[in-house]
Amino acid sequence: MTIVKNIEEKDNSSPRKRGRPPAFDRETVLAAARDTFWQHGYDGSSIADLTAAMGITPQSLYAAFGSKAELYRETLDQYRRMPRPEPGNPFQDKLDTVTAFERFLTNSARIFTAPEHPKGCMISTAVLNCAEENEPIAHHVASMRLQTLDIFTARIERGIAEGDIRPDADPRSLARFLGAIVQGMSVQARDGATTEELLALMSHALNELRTYQLLKASEL
Repeated sequence: MTIVKNIEEKDNSSPRKRGRPPAFDRETVLAAARDTFWQHGYDGSSIADLTAAMGITPQSLYAAFGSKAELYRETLDQYRRMPRPEPGNPFQDKLDTVTAFERFLTNSARIFTAPEHPKGCMISTAVLNCAEENEPIAHHVASMRLQTLDIFTARIERGIAEGDIRPDADPRSLARFLGAIVQGMSVQARDGATTEELLALMSHALNELRTYQLLKASEL
């Protein structure tokens, strides 16, 4: 009787937990998944890797995000929302074209080499090669890179319209050149390039862009 009573008391003192799992902060677990994808890529990040980083079960992952692919898309969106060292949107602010790209590339160099998260750009060099079944994800990331290319092109076209870029400049070609610089900076950051080294690389790109710059009479 004593043994039975002790067991019953032990069971009563530690009731089994039932019901829904504890809630989690979506942005926090997204950040953990983002850094996992950022470090290891889409194919290289398993569900076990992701749930371990996020601190949730696979069931919770699928319940909250639907699939690994949808989780990846959300982490890419969160990556785009990350705060920049210099706040604001340089392509919307009232800046001349060269200064706008200088600010964008400076932010990129600092983000790509920041110690608090993986190196490089999560989008610029993401999913360049993948398994056939993951091609929809590769197309999604490629479309994000094309969106950036469109933004670059539109900003150079604006510079031509506002008179700070030569009218004979080829906006799309220059945009592709600057996009290649961003991708190269990302790869070199992954390989260990420092912020200062990326800023030095960036200065060569800006010098090329300046060859298309039109200066005001007061600046000559």
